[in-house]
Amino acid sequence: MRETLVLLFALVAGIFLGTIFFGGLWWTVRRGVVSTQPALWFVGSMFLRTAIVVPGFYYVMQGDWRRLVACLAGFLLARISVVRLTRSEMSKSGQLIPGGSA
Repeated sequence: MRETLVLLFALVAGIFLGTIFFGGLWWTVRRGVVSTQPALWFVGSMFLRTAIVVPGFYYVMQGDWRRLVACLAGFLLARISVVRLTRSEMSKSGQLIPGGSA
């Protein structure tokens, strides 16, 4: 029972870390495309997001590969969720190109 709760915590932590990473990426793209210095936005965001997520993975993992897999699964679930949410928001605002790859 204890191991199940630990893995559930790792999954939830992965969802949290993924939301920070991919939500931050989405926020950066929205700010970067209208900025006069987009490279600064993208590079700074990449370093900040990575500086948060990598230590988060190490903390959650604590040397156990099963925790790492659970955390990674949550991270990927967050990616799927953020992509769906941002895609639906963009389609509502008319920013999607019909037939495009966005």
